[in-house]
Amino acid sequence: MVKRFKQRDIISIRHFNKEELLYILDLTKRMEQMDYTDILKGKVLASLFFEPSTRTRLSFESAMQKLGGIIIGFADSGITSVAKGESLSDSIRIIEGYCDIIVLRHYLEGSAQLAADIAEIPVINAGDGANQHPTQTFLDLYTIQKTKGTLEGLTVGFLGDLKYGRTVHSLAYALAYFGAEMFFISPASLRMPRDCIEELRNRTVTCHESDSLSGISRKLDVIYCTRIQKERFADPVEYEKVRGIYRLNKALLEEMGIKNNLKILHPLPRVDEMDESLDRTNYAVYFHQARNGIPIRKAVLSAVLGAIE
Repeated sequence: MVKRFKQRDIISIRHFNKEELLYILDLTKRMEQMDYTDILKGKVLASLFFEPSTRTRLSFESAMQKLGGIIIGFADSGITSVAKGESLSDSIRIIEGYCDIIVLRHYLEGSAQLAADIAEIPVINAGDGANQHPTQTFLDLYTIQKTKGTLEGLTVGFLGDLKYGRTVHSLAYALAYFGAEMFFISPASLRMPRDCIEELRNRTVTCHESDSLSGISRKLDVIYCTRIQKERFADPVEYEKVRGIYRLNKALLEEMGIKNNLKILHPLPRVDEMDESLDRTNYAVYFHQARNGIPIRKAVLSAVLGAIE
């Protein structure tokens, strides 16, 4: 299994089978339980963020530093030669000469695969437009496994922006390996893409679509809530039609009826779709979810750079 990850690009969750996903989760447990300081000493990570990020960028950089590595890069492409018109292809060709691994977030779908095709060193996709975000999926799976005690046979509700939500797309594909039943709850204009639904059903996943949690909430083991992503809308009028359409709070959920051991995840940031009244409940695991980004990314960096058996 170690050989499968060494020098491997991490571009899409579709590139991983169940065995490989479980390997990453097991390796993450080891990262939490043992001290692997300095196993990446002398290695250089290029952190290239063409879109805003807090959790993903900082957790990758923290993970690299905790393992003894060095970080170069940027969080604002406006201070680079991109502002002078340099293409992504040329940027990757130049930067790969300065580092051992690249973490890339970009606003264009397919940008991570383009970078991987060009670079001779590993590329990790930290989000390419509305497409994929594989390491977020690793940490989502890890959070569910830790808080529910299993990944097998769960009933999961995805709520919010399912059209542009790259975290939703990636997680749904991954959960298909574990026999999950999935409820996709969104306004009509933000439904899960048809090709995603068709692929899941071809993999024998039971999928349901709805515009409301009503009648569904009692069935759910996990709610994966997402914000309505203003930055993905070409027309501000269309965004205003759906802004604030879902507002989860403790009173609403308990009034609708939920399982006592329901867990609520959110990739964050949140805007107005999830009230702070949930933060102090046993349902809320989204801050733990964010913290899991460090051990997950320590595991990924160590495996890809061949620093661990």
